[in-house]
Amino acid sequence: MTTTAPRPTTVGALRARVMKFAERVTTPLVPADYLDVIDPLRSSADLRGRIVAIKPETRDAVSVVIKPGRGWRGHTPGQYVRIGVDVDGVRQWRAYSLTSHAGQDTIAVTVKAIPDGTVSNHLVRRATVGTIVQLDQAAGEFTLGHQPPAKILFLTAGSGVTPVMGMLRNMPATEGPGPDVVVVHSAPTAADVIFGGELRMMARDGRIRLVEKHTDTDGMLDVAELDQLVDDLAERQTWACGPAGMLDALEARWTADGIADRLHTERFRPTVITAGEGGEVTFSTTGTVVEATGAETLLDAGEAAGVLMPSGCRMGVCFGCVVPLRQGAVRDLRTGDLTTASPGDNVQIQTCVSAAAGPCDIEL
Repeated sequence: MTTTAPRPTTVGALRARVMKFAERVTTPLVPADYLDVIDPLRSSADLRGRIVAIKPETRDAVSVVIKPGRGWRGHTPGQYVRIGVDVDGVRQWRAYSLTSHAGQDTIAVTVKAIPDGTVSNHLVRRATVGTIVQLDQAAGEFTLGHQPPAKILFLTAGSGVTPVMGMLRNMPATEGPGPDVVVVHSAPTAADVIFGGELRMMARDGRIRLVEKHTDTDGMLDVAELDQLVDDLAERQTWACGPAGMLDALEARWTADGIADRLHTERFRPTVITAGEGGEVTFSTTGTVVEATGAETLLDAGEAAGVLMPSGCRMGVCFGCVVPLRQGAVRDLRTGDLTTASPGDNVQIQTCVSAAAGPCDIEL
């Protein structure tokens, strides 16, 4: 018995008719919109992730494990990822260091709750497994490079240990002696050391030399006395991450010692954005600045000021008006949801359905 497969042209024509019928039935949306609801990680245009685990690290820090969508391009240890989280109707974007092993099908960020930290407290205390978050691609140059140096010093405090743990977990195994690694870390108490158990295990295994500074009992780390902890500072490439005051002091000392080229720092940028009704809109590419009301779309405000605005359906369906929000807050006029961005976030918004919710900067 023999069978004959349908001709490709017949199958293709049938598929085209089915899709055309589906589009008529689902207008003004398209079938892909419904597939995004069923499988929100399928989209390659808007990168998303699903929280699959939340692991406590200390009393106020957790590691959030995320399954990224198929558009994720991977990361280099030490880099960070921007995560968009909906908190009480406001989409907030924050950058967190990646602490997971590179090359896995999940990624992890470790978050420490800070006083009045909207996103950090949400992720530490309220987030649940199954939550969908927005993702950007990994970024940052706080990495070891292709070949780690022979002698390394990691200087960290508080959650500044997170990018360093990403590097330590991904250091390649060698047959002979590996890099000579010293980790100097400050935290209020031993119990407050994020990854404390893992770091101490690495020290016991001889992978690192660990110096813990418990500030509640030992006092703050004195940069001027670092030689007492690490007697060969000038010989080591140093990666430092922590509070701005500590990094300022380190940069001043390394500069004074003539070894500034051996110091690599990562600064966590605080984000404080206050939302309101309407505000000053800056179209940064053209240099146009207008005052917009809370009921006026950014598309209308820009066109009225003579800015050449991309647009299409003008009702939030075609996404022909999508542009980066460089900084500030905007409100979706359909839902009332707020979206915020800080410098460098480049969050994408639809100008035809968004209004200013305070001062904002649009890349047009």
